[in-house]
Amino acid sequence: QPKSKAAFGSVGRRIPYRILHVINQDGESLGNMHRAEALRLMDEHGLKLVLLRENVEPPVYRLMTGQQIHEEQLKRAEKKKASPKPGVVQKELSFSSAIAKNDLETKTKQIAQWIEKRHHVKVTIRQAK
Repeated sequence: QPKSKAAFGSVGRRIPYRILHVINQDGESLGNMHRAEALRLMDEHGLKLVLLRENVEPPVYRLMTGQQIHEEQLKRAEKKKASPKPGVVQKELSFSSAIAKNDLETKTKQIAQWIEKRHHVKVTIRQAK
């Protein structure tokens, strides 16, 4: 059973599969090959084997330089940052500009509690007529 995926699949010599689909560093498919043949290619060219997709048969590996691996990790981190986090809760509060003093104090206490709980708070103030 392969270990759970790290941030970038498995890199290097520990390959749990016998037959692999290998892609070279330029993105060209080298076809299916035995693990030993893929490791020999990796050593000859001074590259590393990186797991791209393991849910297909055979799993897809790519030969990459250290620089390519680093750039790919940066791209994935940037993409992950851009997507909204599912655990973040946004609270919204709106009130009139003619709000009474006690009501304002109550609402500011509520906002402070939300901020302590690390919620995003959006406050809207409507102009009184």
